Amino acid sequence: MDHYVITYDVGTSGVKTCLYRIAEALTLAGSAMEGYDLSILENGGAEQNPSDWWKAMGKTTARVLAEPHIPAESIKGISFCAQMQGLVLVDRQGEPVRMAMSYMDQRAKKEHREGVMHGLQIAGVNIFKLLQSLAITRAVPASVKDPVWKYKWVQRNEPELFQNVYKWLDVKEYLLCKCTGEFVMTEDSAYATLLYDAREGKKAFSPRLCKLFGVNLGHLPRVVPCAEMVGQLTAEAAAELQLAEGTPVFGGGGDASLIGVGAGAVEEGDTHIYFGTSGWVSTVVKKQVLDVTNMIASIVGASPKSYQYFSELETAGKCLEWVKNHLALDEIGIYLEKKHISESRESVYRSLYDYMMHAIKDIPAGSNGVIFTPWLHGNRSPFEDANARGLFFNISIETGKTEMIHAVLEGICYHLRWQLEAQDLKISTSRTIRFVGGGAISPKTCQILADVLGREIETVADPQNAGAVGAAIIAAVGLGLIGKVEDAKALVQLQAKYTPNPVNKATYDTYFRVFKSLYKNNKRAFGALNGPALHVAKSILVSEPNIPVDQRTTSL
Repeated sequence: MDHYVITYDVGTSGVKTCLYRIAEALTLAGSAMEGYDLSILENGGAEQNPSDWWKAMGKTTARVLAEPHIPAESIKGISFCAQMQGLVLVDRQGEPVRMAMSYMDQRAKKEHREGVMHGLQIAGVNIFKLLQSLAITRAVPASVKDPVWKYKWVQRNEPELFQNVYKWLDVKEYLLCKCTGEFVMTEDSAYATLLYDAREGKKAFSPRLCKLFGVNLGHLPRVVPCAEMVGQLTAEAAAELQLAEGTPVFGGGGDASLIGVGAGAVEEGDTHIYFGTSGWVSTVVKKQVLDVTNMIASIVGASPKSYQYFSELETAGKCLEWVKNHLALDEIGIYLEKKHISESRESVYRSLYDYMMHAIKDIPAGSNGVIFTPWLHGNRSPFEDANARGLFFNISIETGKTEMIHAVLEGICYHLRWQLEAQDLKISTSRTIRFVGGGAISPKTCQILADVLGREIETVADPQNAGAVGAAIIAAVGLGLIGKVEDAKALVQLQAKYTPNPVNKATYDTYFRVFKSLYKNNKRAFGALNGPALHVAKSILVSEPNIPVDQRTTSL
């Protein structure tokens, strides 16, 4: 008997809703995408409107059910995969008290500095707080982008709003509340607050850590396993989503938890790389490992039997979006009439990204000397620096846009190699790596990654849907259709394999050494241009009524 489930993959730029049929295999029966804005503020903030996520869910659900003509009553469950480490503060009715703060938000520099960067330190963190955090969570909120500092920023800067807070939720948890009326966090989201004690026999938010960092324990919700049924779809939510009232709603997981499941990287030692809006390197481990120096921690995943040793790159695909908007659109010639390439009868390419990959197909390894650093919104690992930014290094008079576009792909792959090598300092990563996300659609990118890493790369069918596949597997576990998360390996089908080119690898080895030197050599300059002193100067300018200033908020 076939069972249908709906999954909502809630990303930074949009919601992708997928309809899966679960029988002997997992089959995609339909999908739809709806985008929304991310607002970047001048003070380092990054915000989204939670109602945009919910509206996008409603629009895409209607489209997904209409295509194969599946009645709402046939949906046996819904599940989520979502961006993590956001902050959605809600009142007792589950309504946000302010805009949601994205994982990219880095405005809480003062709170972060006062919270952990004082007194006797190890790796830039107060030793007293470091040791207590490590003892309880095997991690520490050492990044300005960690959710606790966002929470403290609101507490300090918006006290009139903060007094209305009932619960602290993440992105997915807000949507679970909208669906069921329940205030919960799945265990992986709870751990991502870095206030959750995941040790056997504990499994709860730590009162000790909450006191240490000044967090109201009452603001933190009930914690549930990823595959648990949180509740049933309420009548109001069912009407807005055009689904049946009472449909089971499962916790799902964060993108860092479920994309590896969707990649089939679920056994100890399995490494996968994700290349979406953000990026990361993640390896399955059986016990928690921490590298404070390289900012790598073992996070709680979707399976209760393992952890993900996780190293994040803040902007990966976002760099390609920047390239599309600022390098490709105005010269490559695809948008001469300001219309999408897919609307042009003359074009044989499906999208501008496809054309970009075609345009750079003959650029040699090393991009004729150009190196790009993918730190467009700061960086987390293997170094933490909210002030770091992108560079095009070694441009010459012969350099063209095709070399620069090619260098962007290589720069992302160089950084992923840096993270992979940092992981190998503590654990053994896999020699064959699963590669997923939108970046894995392009054979050009896959081959560059194989050459830069010097390892075999495997891709899966529909790699851009890996998170949705992971969410569907969670629903299947919750419904009792499969036994455990680890069964995902048998359900995920391989698409292609890429073997390193030794000639290109030799070139990339040389360029990689230069790439790593660029941060060290420019760290002080990044701080001078993007640090707190510059924000103060901008604030002084803004306070002068006769001096025109740029619009503060930019929609991406």
